[in-house]
Amino acid sequence: MANIFPISVNLDEPVRAYFGADLATDITSNHTYVIGFGFDGTACFRKGTRYGPDGLRAVSEDIESYSPYLDRDLEDYEFFDLGNLQLGDSTDVEAQWQQASNDFKKVFDTIDIQANDIKILTLGGEHSISYAPIVKYLEQYPDLVLLHLDAHADLRDGFTGYHYSHASIIRRALDHFGPGHELIQYGIRSGTREEYAFMREHKTVRTSRKDFLDSVAAIPADRPIYLTLDLDYFDPSFLPGTGTPEPGGEDFHSFVSLIKLLKERNFVGCDVVELSPQIDPTGNSDVFAAKIVRELLLVLEESRA
Repeated sequence: MANIFPISVNLDEPVRAYFGADLATDITSNHTYVIGFGFDGTACFRKGTRYGPDGLRAVSEDIESYSPYLDRDLEDYEFFDLGNLQLGDSTDVEAQWQQASNDFKKVFDTIDIQANDIKILTLGGEHSISYAPIVKYLEQYPDLVLLHLDAHADLRDGFTGYHYSHASIIRRALDHFGPGHELIQYGIRSGTREEYAFMREHKTVRTSRKDFLDSVAAIPADRPIYLTLDLDYFDPSFLPGTGTPEPGGEDFHSFVSLIKLLKERNFVGCDVVELSPQIDPTGNSDVFAAKIVRELLLVLEESRA
């Protein structure tokens, strides 16, 4: 369908493919693609998420491909790894982010992912990397529901001088919302007074697990859903390896409740961000995150049928 080269997706260096996926050099219909965007230039507390994509790939080699929660196995599906988007040689943070974001667009811009049933799972990196995939999905799906799981509201209009900051990703996504789009946020436990006022006024935030799961269950089965998942959504007692941890987060089993709902819906794409492998020397955060990504890959494939 579309040859993705000579743009700078890094397949000319050895890459450990995620859960044994084949490395891809083109995009074809009816497949799911994993792509890494290891950038942490606007991170304002603890950096290191640039190592997230390859950290996830490395640990996936030692995790079972079978999910007992879904009774499904990744070995039964064909999905592909596109490697990592490159940041270029510039020392300018915004230029690095822009080059990789532009390359994401070059890969997918001419492809109708809806008509061709192509699904994308983007691995970060800090949360600012979600901008390019979210915009692509908003453009393709005029009735998209954006699920935002995060410890932080991410509704600032820029932060520490960066318009496309990790702390403003949802504000930047809202710049592209049309009348048929919807935002649902859950797990938020940190933000400014103004961010909380916005969420309450626009009724985007859910403040209990039941309300959140009920909201997802109420989404019509054919309405497209995109998930942007910041791993600090989980309590740092479970996943400390993230740049901006916040106490009071969710656990793995609450996520299992969500994926079982997504399995019965039109789950079209997602990104998983903010894993910082070096912060957690035990490696437990990497394993936790890799299992999350395994479940999401399975749901993306299963919801295709």
